[in-house]
Amino acid sequence: MAVRAVGDYDFPSRSRQELYGDDQLVHLWWRNNMWFCAAACFRAPKAMTWGDFRAGMVDPLFSCDPDFGPRTRFEWSVDDQPVTRADSQTLAELGVGHKSLIACRSLG
Repeated sequence: MAVRAVGDYDFPSRSRQELYGDDQLVHLWWRNNMWFCAAACFRAPKAMTWGDFRAGMVDPLFSCDPDFGPRTRFEWSVDDQPVTRADSQTLAELGVGHKSLIACRSLG
């Protein structure tokens, strides 16, 4: 179904990168998990390390699932591209950009 606007829509996005300075919006999604039907969005510094991101944002969110544990193994991707990460790598080094989707799939 087509959408018809009453007038012109000529407004800058309220979530554009330039409004966040050294931070960015990052979407996080645990694929095929019944507890998380959609991605969550976090504001995170580009220079944040993966280890800090996981400890401060991923683990607290995923702990809502009773099957999650700190040793749960995942296969990760950034914007649908497989990624191998190290705790010392920054989000920028992993290819995470503004409004990127970090997705994971449980390996069992």
